[in-house]
Amino acid sequence: MFVFLFHQNEVPDPEPDCDPSSVAVARSLWNDCIALAASNEFTIEVQDYIPFIQCKAKFCSPSFHIDQPIQLQVFLRADCPHPVPLNKLAISLSNQEYNQWCVVESLAQETMSLLPRATKCFNFRFVAKSEDVGKKIEVSVVMLGRDNGRCVFLTWRGAGGDIASHHEALQATRSSRRWGRGFEMRPELDWDSLLIQHSTMIISRLPKLSVQLSHQPPALIHELYRISVTIESQEEGVAKDVTLTAGLKPGQDAILGQSTHVTLDGTKVCDDTTLALLPDVPLGDLNSGTKLERSVYVRCRSTGPRVFLFHVAYSIDTTVEGQQIVCKCHKDETVTIETVVPFEVSAKFVSTKFEPLDQVAIDIPFMLMTDIFSTSPWPLVLASSCLQLLTMTSNTPQLQSQLEEVVLQTGECASECFCLRCPPLTNSNNTVATGQYLISWRRYLHTHANTVTRVTLPHVILESVPLYIHADLPSFGRVRESLPVLYYIENRTALVQEVDMAVEPSDAFMFSGLKQVRLRILPGSEQRMLYNYYPLMAGYQTLPQLNISLPRCPTTNTHTLRRFLPQRIFVKPQGRQLDDISIAAA
Repeated sequence: MFVFLFHQNEVPDPEPDCDPSSVAVARSLWNDCIALAASNEFTIEVQDYIPFIQCKAKFCSPSFHIDQPIQLQVFLRADCPHPVPLNKLAISLSNQEYNQWCVVESLAQETMSLLPRATKCFNFRFVAKSEDVGKKIEVSVVMLGRDNGRCVFLTWRGAGGDIASHHEALQATRSSRRWGRGFEMRPELDWDSLLIQHSTMIISRLPKLSVQLSHQPPALIHELYRISVTIESQEEGVAKDVTLTAGLKPGQDAILGQSTHVTLDGTKVCDDTTLALLPDVPLGDLNSGTKLERSVYVRCRSTGPRVFLFHVAYSIDTTVEGQQIVCKCHKDETVTIETVVPFEVSAKFVSTKFEPLDQVAIDIPFMLMTDIFSTSPWPLVLASSCLQLLTMTSNTPQLQSQLEEVVLQTGECASECFCLRCPPLTNSNNTVATGQYLISWRRYLHTHANTVTRVTLPHVILESVPLYIHADLPSFGRVRESLPVLYYIENRTALVQEVDMAVEPSDAFMFSGLKQVRLRILPGSEQRMLYNYYPLMAGYQTLPQLNISLPRCPTTNTHTLRRFLPQRIFVKPQGRQLDDISIAAA
C-alpha cells in the first residue's frame, strides 16, 4: 500500500502508536519530497525483506549447446490485495551484450498487470556467440516497474528470491491474508516448486563424427607402437579445418611425460626431443560421409599403463534462430595402453671350453654368451645384433650377428656367442667395463622402423697369468692311430721362467715323447712341445693330463696353468675304408 500511495503522490499513513511529534516531522519531509519535480524515478531493492511482489528467474537448463537458443524464464507473483500495473521487465546478465534480448515493454498496462496471488511467466530466447563457448552466463539483476509518470522500479539481485521464499514464511504470510476474493481466480503454478537457476554454461556443439582407434596391445617397451585413427564424418555439411591432437593425456605423472614420445613418422626412431603430445595436427576438410585415416606411433621407454588422448576438432557453419554462426566442435577418445618388456637378456662369460668364468685372463681368448628370452605376446623378428666394446676386442676378424632375421615366438630363447680378448691395460684397474649389446628387432610382419634395444654388459674382473699354455689337436681321434697334440707354452712375465712338465699316465692312451722335461723360456717367448698320443678305446676319452710347475712362481698351481687345455676328445673305433667314406659323406 505504501508504494501505491507514493506512486499517486500521496503521503503514506503512519504506523500505529507513532509519536505525534515524529509523525508531524515525517509528513513535512514527505510533502517536500513529493513536491520535487526531479524526483520522478525511484529504485527499491526488495531482496532482503518480504515484498508484495515475488520474483524467481531460471534458465531452462544448466547448460546450452552453442547451436541451441538460450531460454530464460522469469516468474512474477503479486502477494498483495490489489492488481499491480506494470509495463517494463528487464533482465541484466553478466554479459551485457545479451541484455537487449531480455527486455519486455508494453504500452497497455493490462498486458503486464499482476493479479493478486497469480503467477505470471515471461520467456526470453537469444542466441549465444561462438566466442562465449565455455563461459558462464549469470542473471545479475531483475528490474520490474513502470516508467511513465512517477517511476518506481523493484530490483532483485541475481535471479530473485527473498526471505519469504522459505516454505514456513510463505505459509505464515498467506494464512494472515484474505486478499483477491473479488478477482477472477486463474490456474497458477506451484510457487514453492519453482527452483531458481541463476546461471547457465555455454558448451560446444555436439560433434557429428566418429573416431575409432585400432591397435594391438600391449605395447612393447622402446618399440614404435602403431595406433590407427579413423575419422568418419556424419555432418550434413563440410567439416572445415579438421585438426588432430594425439598423445599422452595431460595430468598424468610427469615421469611418464619424459619417457613417452609420439610421432607421425613410422620410418624414424624417436629421440629424446620428440614430444609426448602432438598438438593441432592439420588434416584439412572432411566432406559428409567420408573417412580419414592417420597412423600415430608411440614410443614408451618405461613399463606400466598410460592413458592416451585423441582430440579431433573442426568447425562447421550452422543456422540458429535465423542467425548464421560458426560452431567449433570436438570429439575426444581416450585409450589406456599397457607397456611390457618384449624380452629378457642375460649375458655370461665362459672359457673356450664353455666353462663359467669368474675372472678373465688378460690377452687370452674367452667367450661371451648372450640369451634372449621372449616374453612378448606377439612374435618378434630379431633383425640383427652387434657389440659395442669399450676395452675388449674381438678375437675374430669380422664380428657378425648370428641372429639375423630370426623369429622368436612367446617363450622361445635365442642365443649367440662371441669370442673376445682383453688386451693388456696401461692402468692398474682389475675391473673394466665390457660395453653394450645392441639388438635390432620389430614385431613380426610389421614394416615400420626397427627398434634398437641397448643392454649394458656386466663388468669383468681381470687377472694376469704368468704362463699361458694351450694346445692344437685334431677334432677327433681313431683307435690305434697317431693323434698329434702340439702344446704352446708362452711366458707372460718379465722374468726367465723355468717350467717343469710331466705327462700323467692314462689307461686310454699311449704316447711317444718326453715324459718329464724342464724348459727355460725367455720373457715374451714361446716354446712348443709335440706329443703323439695313441688312443686305445673308442668314445669320449680323457686326454693325458700335464703336471706343470713354475719354481719361480710358487703361488701358481697346476690347475691354474692347465685350465686352458682341452680335457676330452672323441675317439672313433677302428673301421674299414668304406666306413670312412660313409662317415665323410654324412
